[in-house]
Amino acid sequence: MKKGLIAVFLAALILIACPVPGMTGGTADTIMTLDEMSMEQIHVFLKGFMGDWDDLVSDQERKLPPPPIQKEYPEGAELIDLVPADEITVGDASLRKMIGQRRSRRKYTDEYLTNEELSFLLWSTQGIQKIVMRDDGRVRYHLRTVPSGGARHPFETYLLINKVEGIKPGIYRYIPVKHKLLFVRTGEGLVDEMNEICYNQKFVGNSAVVFIWATIPYRTEWRYSKVAHKDIAMEAGHICQNLYLAAESIGGGACAILGYDQASIDQFVGVDGKEEFVIYLSPAGKIEQKEK
Repeated sequence: MKKGLIAVFLAALILIACPVPGMTGGTADTIMTLDEMSMEQIHVFLKGFMGDWDDLVSDQERKLPPPPIQKEYPEGAELIDLVPADEITVGDASLRKMIGQRRSRRKYTDEYLTNEELSFLLWSTQGIQKIVMRDDGRVRYHLRTVPSGGARHPFETYLLINKVEGIKPGIYRYIPVKHKLLFVRTGEGLVDEMNEICYNQKFVGNSAVVFIWATIPYRTEWRYSKVAHKDIAMEAGHICQNLYLAAESIGGGACAILGYDQASIDQFVGVDGKEEFVIYLSPAGKIEQKEK
């Protein structure tokens, strides 16, 4: 994990979410490094907010409309069918056993994931369980397979697919409302580019699929204003832990990665780096059973 990346990540979140005495506002030319902050200032991010939460006024309280629960995509875009959640038969191993054997797995075999196995991993990490609508036709709230403060779910899932049966290698985005994959792009050298972005951690590109989670902070900010960012960071961990356990249950494994170049990974999946940016990623694939 690279110190420079962590410093920029924490500093940006602290400045945006939790200004304290001695720190200036959140513009690009005033971001402080960790070396320039006191330990007390750094702890502000872990605390979430230094003031009284009741003093904050959110856009929800201002009666502004909530952001959509998933990004739009072009009409006529290529969508790939996944196995419906109620038809998935894999992943029924003992939860107690999976928790007991969970490890960060960096050695993957050349075995391909099936469509059903990928469907299970996607459903386990961001699958939608229920959508509750308002009388005016807008979404009131929705529930997924991971917890989220206020049921805001501020993430989009991108995938670098290398070895999945019936799906050509390339970059995809998960469309949770339809439980389908949206094809984004393909091309030569995607694996090499991914490895370079992750500071040449070669096991990343050796996986069957790389899960890349981007956040759209405003989904949570709409409800929680300046305290949203601590919540977003914690929720990324909820998602990744589900991936670890789900991958173990299909004879595979995963390994969370925070060591990546931020600007490059944002460009890689096609997000703007401002309203939406990558916050976490994890390769996943099959492993030798003797590792267990």
